[in-house]
Amino acid sequence: MKKREVIAKRAAEEIKDGNYVTLGNGIPTHITSYLNPRIKVTFLGENGVLGMGPPPKKDEVDPDLINPSKETITIKPGAAFFKTSDSFNMIRGGHVNLTFLGGL
Repeated sequence: MKKREVIAKRAAEEIKDGNYVTLGNGIPTHITSYLNPRIKVTFLGENGVLGMGPPPKKDEVDPDLINPSKETITIKPGAAFFKTSDSFNMIRGGHVNLTFLGGL
């Protein structure tokens, strides 16, 4: 297993049912691949989308719906879009349970 996968898998273990979790770019966007499928989580992309869903199927791709790593996503019912700065305000204001930001 590659180091990036080990990091993403370990981070996924910290996420609990009902959490609101911010995902930044890079490794954080891969955390979703290692989540326990029985838990319900609301994902906030640091790029300003609350309610990110899984990657789309080929016939569902909308190039305007992306995660912080610029990969296409789906959105869940009730999703919201806002400025990136508001996303970071939610993080700093303590409105999310966990935040995983990418390091450059």
